[in-house]
Amino acid sequence: MVIKWLFDRIVSLAGLLALWPLLLVVAIMIKIKMPGGPVFFVQRRVGKGGLMFDCHKFRTMAVEHDGSPVSIAGDNRITPLGAMLRRYKIDELPELWDVLVGKMSFVGPRPDVPGYADALEGDDRVILELRPGITGPATLKYRNEEEIIMEYVEQCHLAGDQRPAHDIAEEYNDKVIYPDKVRINRYYYEHHNFVSDVKMIVCTVLGKHMQYNGEKI
Repeated sequence: MVIKWLFDRIVSLAGLLALWPLLLVVAIMIKIKMPGGPVFFVQRRVGKGGLMFDCHKFRTMAVEHDGSPVSIAGDNRITPLGAMLRRYKIDELPELWDVLVGKMSFVGPRPDVPGYADALEGDDRVILELRPGITGPATLKYRNEEEIIMEYVEQCHLAGDQRPAHDIAEEYNDKVIYPDKVRINRYYYEHHNFVSDVKMIVCTVLGKHMQYNGEKI
């Protein structure tokens, strides 16, 4: 949609111009509170058409960690400052640049690391025809994903599962959460429109829920 393309470019540019003082303050805080590493976390993600692109966020983890793709609440890889940035979604503000240059959109499926979206099969691959989004229906439903996964991990441990937390978390993500995200994103591909996109952006900013395809997200 042309209106979506224009909206993404105009609003992302306006956002970067309006928020640059905050971005600068956060960058300085990261250098002070989390020394020894870069300000930005830049990672290769799967974009539209399955093409790879560099996704930009503020760094929230220690420089050296185990590299698990799934984070859980209380993850010891996440620094205190990083936890605050994640809580208020400030770590995702650099993605405005990715929207401005056309690698992402404000609304769409979250950009996946290799091994997920690029591994979709059959009709599910239509999701790759969408630009990844900062927010979207699946992102709204799983806005507290780290807490949801941690609750499941704790339940497993109480039930006697002795596997490391991240092993349980990755299994739960791969078998339960990710397939549900694919379902939601396929529906978004078939029914997305500019009005619903704006509603999702507003709900994301205000921390509100909305009804979408008969469920609360």
